Amino acid sequence: MRNPEIEDLVEQLALELGRGLSLEDLDGLLLAYSANQSHADRVRVNFLLSKRVPADVSAWQLSHGVSTAVRPVVVPANEELGMLGRVCVPLLVRGFRVGYLWVQQDVEEQSATAILAQLPAVRDSLDLLATLLLDSNTAESSLRRDREQQFLAAADGDKHALGVIAEWPEIRQRGPWQAATVYAGPGLERVTAGAPARDPLAAALVHRSAGLQATVGIDDALFSAGLGTHAVLLFRSTPGRTRHAAVRERYAAELTKRLGVPASNVVMGISEPFTSLRALPAACRESRIAAQAAVVDPALGQILDVRGAGVYEVLAGGAANPEDSVYYRLIRDRDGAAELFPVLELLYDSDGTVAGIADRLHLHRSTVYNRLSRVRGIIGADPLAGRVRLELHLALKAARWAARPRI
Repeated sequence: MRNPEIEDLVEQLALELGRGLSLEDLDGLLLAYSANQSHADRVRVNFLLSKRVPADVSAWQLSHGVSTAVRPVVVPANEELGMLGRVCVPLLVRGFRVGYLWVQQDVEEQSATAILAQLPAVRDSLDLLATLLLDSNTAESSLRRDREQQFLAAADGDKHALGVIAEWPEIRQRGPWQAATVYAGPGLERVTAGAPARDPLAAALVHRSAGLQATVGIDDALFSAGLGTHAVLLFRSTPGRTRHAAVRERYAAELTKRLGVPASNVVMGISEPFTSLRALPAACRESRIAAQAAVVDPALGQILDVRGAGVYEVLAGGAANPEDSVYYRLIRDRDGAAELFPVLELLYDSDGTVAGIADRLHLHRSTVYNRLSRVRGIIGADPLAGRVRLELHLALKAARWAARPRI
């Protein structure tokens, strides 16, 4: 990416600070640099020539917390790398990490104290640089924004938008398709470490950018659009899940880079294949249900087809409430419910033997029998009898479904 306005601002900052600067994106690619500098160390020279941060230099920088920082970070000199000391200035917009500005120490300087003292005076210019960098980001271009809005409108059932996206080269005649929902959570309640609250605009930008970058170069991933809590993707239908797994892993990595905190529990829900784009809204709903099921029931896996969501797909169609079950309420109101419910749910889920359940819960078989006996005494019925089993199993799943993320 070459942007004259960004390059001019970097040069202006270099003159104000009287130091050599380099600007890089989140992947360590050179975006701009200043021409004036009395001395450039070996790392800077190689960076300007290759346009990419070498792996050993990147490791040294990351070891000082650069990727999670929200304030300037001092990275000390490394004689083995041929590297003078530096200060890394993370560039953020509304908590959205867009790049890094590097300020090199002079040869005679023993510390970065002078650099840190200069930075407050150029705060406005640094904020402007971050904004320009965000506006230059592919995911934030006006064309990309418009296309994502059209795609999301089509996903909501807008007939005109469906007609528009049907003519996009990346989608036209590439069916059958599948919709996918990628969701990260719980655990990403803050956009950045130290941020006072989650900014909806920043959150949407994070998911939009992560979705775009995660699908680049993967032919079967046809399009992506981000929202405040998740991303919606369109895939070409394939029998395997290799491409989906690659996108999910890259999505998690992109979130980590942008948020500055590890993105754990990233799940992907996948719809049934469809051959007409008129089915896109229904497919998006299926993928959303699958993603929600994967969140509330981790045993289903991080990549889940809607047909694997089982009873959760049924629960999504109505207002099932675990409190509607007398048996569920009777157990819930007793002390020890937290140890009785897991035994019942695992027994119902697996159709396994008591010995198998005991092994999975790390209990003695007699303990499992004892807990089943306690349930029997509480509800006055056999928890393994057909109708009782069906009611309790459905109530347990409804309790899980009630905790689903609203996406």
